[in-house]
Amino acid sequence: MSTASDTISGGLGGGGVLDRERIIAKPGFNRWLVPPAALAIHLCIGMAYGFSVFWLPLSRSLGIDQPVACADLNLLSALFTTSCDWRVADLGWMYTLFFVFLGSAAAIWGGWLERAGPRKAGVASMICWCGGMVIAAFGVITHQLWIMWLGAGVIGGIGLGLGYISPVSTLIKWFPDRRGMATGMAIMGFGGGAMIGAPLANFLMNYFKTPDSVGVWQTFIVMAALYAVSMLCGAFGYRIPPAGWRPDGWTPPVTKALVTTRHVHLRDAHKTTQFWLIWAVLMLNVSAGIGVIGMASPMLQEIFAGKLIGMPDLAFNQLDATQKAAIAGIAAGFAGLLSLFNIMGRFFWASLSDYIGRKNTYYAFLLLGIALYLLAPTAAHIGSQLMFVAIFCVILSMYGGGFSTIPAYLADIFGTQFVGAIHGRLLTAWSTAGIVGPVVVNYIREFQLAAGIPSAQVYDFTMYILAGMLALGVLANFFVKPLDDKWFMSDDEVATLQAKTATTQAGHTGSFGIGKGGLDTKAALAWAAVGIPILWGVWITLQTTAKMF
Repeated sequence: MSTASDTISGGLGGGGVLDRERIIAKPGFNRWLVPPAALAIHLCIGMAYGFSVFWLPLSRSLGIDQPVACADLNLLSALFTTSCDWRVADLGWMYTLFFVFLGSAAAIWGGWLERAGPRKAGVASMICWCGGMVIAAFGVITHQLWIMWLGAGVIGGIGLGLGYISPVSTLIKWFPDRRGMATGMAIMGFGGGAMIGAPLANFLMNYFKTPDSVGVWQTFIVMAALYAVSMLCGAFGYRIPPAGWRPDGWTPPVTKALVTTRHVHLRDAHKTTQFWLIWAVLMLNVSAGIGVIGMASPMLQEIFAGKLIGMPDLAFNQLDATQKAAIAGIAAGFAGLLSLFNIMGRFFWASLSDYIGRKNTYYAFLLLGIALYLLAPTAAHIGSQLMFVAIFCVILSMYGGGFSTIPAYLADIFGTQFVGAIHGRLLTAWSTAGIVGPVVVNYIREFQLAAGIPSAQVYDFTMYILAGMLALGVLANFFVKPLDDKWFMSDDEVATLQAKTATTQAGHTGSFGIGKGGLDTKAALAWAAVGIPILWGVWITLQTTAKMF
């Protein structure tokens, strides 16, 4: 066993502590330590979804109690003004920056990540995400929006991309027997980050608030420090398996048509039709989901209006300011409930895909989504709030499930050697969807309002358009077929790429002294470290959404 240990951990005498060669797992390592390491990073960067909690306080960062409004303020002047408070619309552009730079960074540095390893990528993500928040805090102090955009939006967005893809390839290699479940465990953390971070940010802003400060920059600093610790723990918890490792007793499946045991090089993946078909499937599924997320709160308020507060005869434009404030609180609970289903769907659907296959799972997303989008107007017209909410909870679970299932789908088609980098390039579909979804939904809504359609009915046509987008996704998914042999690397080329982590001990089993693992003391502590914050976030969310019914 000592010989195997020396072989597997070869190279430990040289290179830096962040290098890929330094994190090759030794015999006795428990693979169940890797998912909580990934969660520790994803729960931090997932706060990107919750940044809207800062918008209202920042919109009065000068006036404190009331915004200092300037009639001639536009987006360009908002970037540099020091005498006017920012508008929520100006601040909301941060979301666009987040997801554009997430997709761009994942595409640009995905190949580097495969060479450098997940630990170095995790540390780089921490530096960018937490450093970006510190720069954003300086932007708040100096009241310079462009500094906030540069810090949190651009630099932080790069950190999002690096952190998002850092565990994907590693987890798929550690769990070849449960690819979907493994990536689902990690990627659900990105959906759950806001569930923990948003209430934490609210608490900190209230704690730091003074007559002269809304408490945002102090909150940025504290959260950056907390996130830095968590992300470093996650990065240093990463280990990669030796080349050729597989769990005890597991053999690669040979009967599944869409699951390959070979590998496609990064330079060739985007040249295949399959890559662009899967890109289209993800983009269309995400576009529809993002459209719902963006309009969830106003949609519930305008459709049900007075019904939400026991006054079914009142339309939205008949409510007074107090009544509108009351239903806005209920709609916030609706948004929180959707977030919870987004998280749960990431684990549920990805785990289910291990049994029914990735292509069939996407058929479920798309076909069930079409039916639910077509049914939503009916639920609105008959005034069934419970049915309406249930429809969109399921839709959002499939939105989250689409993200967590796609890495395993790529591994099935392209192999595992470059799956992290290929996944990074595919995330440009997310960046595209972040523009397509909201633009389609918002412009359709505005067009119908201008045409005089009642606010309670303006979303009907939108639902039909989203169903049509998913129908296109069904067609794209149908044409995903196994790759031709010409796209796969030769065994010699794969062996050369894997040389640094290869082991040559004759007669040794495929597990190299590393079994399937289990819930030992160290794994239990690691899971508790990420599980307790998740449970706290779920509890807070359920308390908030309970007000809906």
